[in-house]
Amino acid sequence: MPPKIRSETAAPPKPSPALATKNSYLLLYNAVSAALWASVLYKVVSIVGQDVNSGNLGKGVGGLWSVFGFEGRKTWGGVYEESEEWVRLVQTGAVLEVVHSLTGVVRAPLLTTLMQVSSRLLLTWGIAHPFPETTKYNPAFSSMLLAWSITEVIRYSYFAFSLSGVGVPAFLTWLRYNTFLILYPLGVSSEIWLIVSTLHTPPAEKMHEYYPFFLYGILVSYVPGFYTLFTYMLAQRRRILGVGKKTQ
Repeated sequence: MPPKIRSETAAPPKPSPALATKNSYLLLYNAVSAALWASVLYKVVSIVGQDVNSGNLGKGVGGLWSVFGFEGRKTWGGVYEESEEWVRLVQTGAVLEVVHSLTGVVRAPLLTTLMQVSSRLLLTWGIAHPFPETTKYNPAFSSMLLAWSITEVIRYSYFAFSLSGVGVPAFLTWLRYNTFLILYPLGVSSEIWLIVSTLHTPPAEKMHEYYPFFLYGILVSYVPGFYTLFTYMLAQRRRILGVGKKTQ
């Protein structure tokens, strides 16, 4: 009797129960996170879009100059009132990112994950929330949320699709490894703007007399921090998209 030949089309072995549970958890986590950040994006875009369409933003001398004038203050104040508390809660949930990396649930580098999450927690809990006088009417708060939310909707959607088994759509891969070229600098510059705005006002000392010095240290750390995160994404971009690789 001839030996049985294993079919090349046989189904791959099923993952272990532990692996299946982990994948299911990560799929749910990423899907929920994408939805939460989509809600943040919707809040910002809907408020700004409504004011643009109604003519409250973009009119007056110089057109775009109204962004920094009275009309702009109303728009940015509306974004702050509608989204500050919500984005603070959503971003706090990202602490799980550090836990995932620390425990090996995901293979994300701990240092870059910790840097990104901690800097955002500083902006939400240590700048935007305690200092509305320097944040509420600042367009940097809205541009920061715009950069964060677009980035996270793309990132979490990318991970959710990769875990779902259906594959990641090509357009989502392109967005994941190209939009950061604009969104990272936009987000970082907005964060720095908010921190500097807080430093130049007396309220910074109401946290602690040495709090301004702490913020100065944070500003200095942005130089190596941004370099580390940005070059990491550039390396990932070359690896995934093959962009910038030398041809033999």
